[in-house]
Amino acid sequence: MKRIIVATAALLLSLMAWGQAQIDTKKVKISDFTQKITKVVLTGNMFYDGSLKSEIAAKWHVSPFEFCTMQEYEALKGDDNYYFLLTVQGQFRKESEPGLTFLSLVKGGKNASEGIDEMLEIVSFPLASAEDPTGREYVFLQAVLDIIQNYALDSMENDINAYTGLPNYTMNITKSGDMTIVFSEKDLSGEVTPQVRNQCFDERVLVLEEEEADEYMSPEKSNTLVSYVVAPTSGKAGSYCYKMLIEPQTNTLYYFRKHKITKKAGPGFLAEDIRRIAVPRKK
Repeated sequence: MKRIIVATAALLLSLMAWGQAQIDTKKVKISDFTQKITKVVLTGNMFYDGSLKSEIAAKWHVSPFEFCTMQEYEALKGDDNYYFLLTVQGQFRKESEPGLTFLSLVKGGKNASEGIDEMLEIVSFPLASAEDPTGREYVFLQAVLDIIQNYALDSMENDINAYTGLPNYTMNITKSGDMTIVFSEKDLSGEVTPQVRNQCFDERVLVLEEEEADEYMSPEKSNTLVSYVVAPTSGKAGSYCYKMLIEPQTNTLYYFRKHKITKKAGPGFLAEDIRRIAVPRKK
């Protein structure tokens, strides 16, 4: 009887702890996202801010939103009644300076005084090179905003989505069998040799110059995926490269992976990525 009581007590304690853990999960912490105001923080760059404001006004639909300055953000960031969409620069451990610009959705709270890294992050999406952005970020900005919103909603549904992050969408590539993939030539690394292309590319894959490839990033283009690579301009070892395939009609993410840049693995889709994409699409 004593063993049963102890076991039962232990079970009750486990259930209580599990229940407490459930309360503290990311899904629960962001359950109020659609009811709270999202403050879109402007950077002070008139051209970028103008594009951001225009796209937010056209595409943001999951929560009420307001624009604010960086000074207003500093005053409000400790308030958990607000979410914030910020344009930030990210620096990885082995980088001497920030290599990439991200669009980050975070929740306000008491830890904000210790820096953005201590705030509850819903998602951070790689947007452009921090040093020398190419301008492609404006072509893909509308899609990025849709992906951020969809990810936030998916994270509210279950914790698997909330904790696995954007790479979870890579499973969508298995549904792309009859779709055309458009790669910008500049998005392919030196590993993607003519031999790799002959092995993995067929009539459903187009490799085009960057400007021509980006023309496919239009809602009028159906049954299509378009490549987008975000990496530091210098591409130094220790930095990271993000590789994406996006469907332009619904702005759905079909592929999302990153790799550390090394002397061997430069920026762009690697041969490994091309094979990962090609295998589930084989007829």
